Amino acid sequence: MTQTNEKQDELNLSLDETEFTSYEKARMIGSRALQLAQGAKPLIELSSEEIESVNYNPIEIAKKEFEAGVIPMSIKRSLPTDRSDNEA
Repeated sequence: MTQTNEKQDELNLSLDETEFTSYEKARMIGSRALQLAQGAKPLIELSSEEIESVNYNPIEIAKKEFEAGVIPMSIKRSLPTDRSDNEA
């Protein structure tokens, strides 16, 4: 392997698409909770008991959606190599 290829491999800094930083997770849950608070329908099926158990809290509902992997948001990360890594 040449030195150039080794440097390129070192610079391939990307997280697995299922891994998010705590900041990204907070931003997605917060944005989704705002949508729910403004009347958006939940993307997961929740029984009336589940909704009552979280006291109709949009943040808790958004957390459940995040855990289920259904929040429709993308993360665009800036990498040190001046290129970006898009997460879906």
